[in-house]
Amino acid sequence: MKYIYIINGRADKAPQYSQFFEQLKEVPHTYEVYTTLGEGDATRYVRLYCDLHPDEEVCFVACGGNGIINGVASGLMGYLETLNSQLSCLAPKETRPAIEVEQPLNFSMAILYFAGATEDFIINYPGRNFRSVKEMLAGTVTPTDIIKVNDSYCLNVINLGFNSRVASRANELVAKGKSAHEAYIRGVINAFLTSRFNRIRVTVDGERIARGLMVLCTVANGRRVGGEFNCAPTAKTDDGLIDVCYFRAMSLLRLLMLFPLYRSGQHIGSRPGKGKVLYRQAREVVVSSRDIIDIYLDGELLPGSRFEMKILPGALPLRLPEKSEN
Repeated sequence: MKYIYIINGRADKAPQYSQFFEQLKEVPHTYEVYTTLGEGDATRYVRLYCDLHPDEEVCFVACGGNGIINGVASGLMGYLETLNSQLSCLAPKETRPAIEVEQPLNFSMAILYFAGATEDFIINYPGRNFRSVKEMLAGTVTPTDIIKVNDSYCLNVINLGFNSRVASRANELVAKGKSAHEAYIRGVINAFLTSRFNRIRVTVDGERIARGLMVLCTVANGRRVGGEFNCAPTAKTDDGLIDVCYFRAMSLLRLLMLFPLYRSGQHIGSRPGKGKVLYRQAREVVVSSRDIIDIYLDGELLPGSRFEMKILPGALPLRLPEKSEN
């Protein structure tokens, strides 16, 4: 088994990786380190590597936060889905599988987190150490759900409306030299002023979830987003379901009352959320708008006017560290 560690090439990320390189020296194994060259490079690299080395046994290790994790997962899923499609076409019609072809076991993915990276996805796996190379190597491959969004993929959470506006404005400010914390706070203020009333249609398994304007909506495979908001408290990454949390348009006062509950995961069934917070589970979700909108997908903004989302149960071979008994 060869391990390919994929790290973020941005200069400001370099300090996060000092401990990682020390760990690599301590644990003998076959590995390479690939440093990304820019946005989307992790996806391109993983996909191309799989295409060129289909017979190798490789685990691609995403080292960092949401962006790197999504990039590696997207590259691997792009390859696996194409392979499934080819195998389905080659199979005799009478034996052709109805949904999925069994995934090859020679490619898998793992995650390593470092100081400064957002821990949104790993909170779905309490009691596991995602910061240790040694424990990652001793882990086992677990089939994990992933959401397909048009031609992209989401491992954790998709945001619409208010939250995507926060992210968009924060990204603009970070690009102008503002700190991440200041950019986020200013992004929230901007969203309160400009993005509390969004005309976006959300359909869940063929049924429109609500009519009228909305504040925000999260379409989730995992439970948490933004480093602190427990948007989908009942979500599981292996149940074959998408969790949808929808906020109808409401007064500013009511929204301010709901936000602490949204952060703690107590917004579902809460008194301030009565009639305004809707929660559903589904296999397919369609989001559409008359205008071009941005959705925020695992740390990346994706523009469009129609997004078709479906769960791919157990499609991602994810290597998880063993759960601690303590």
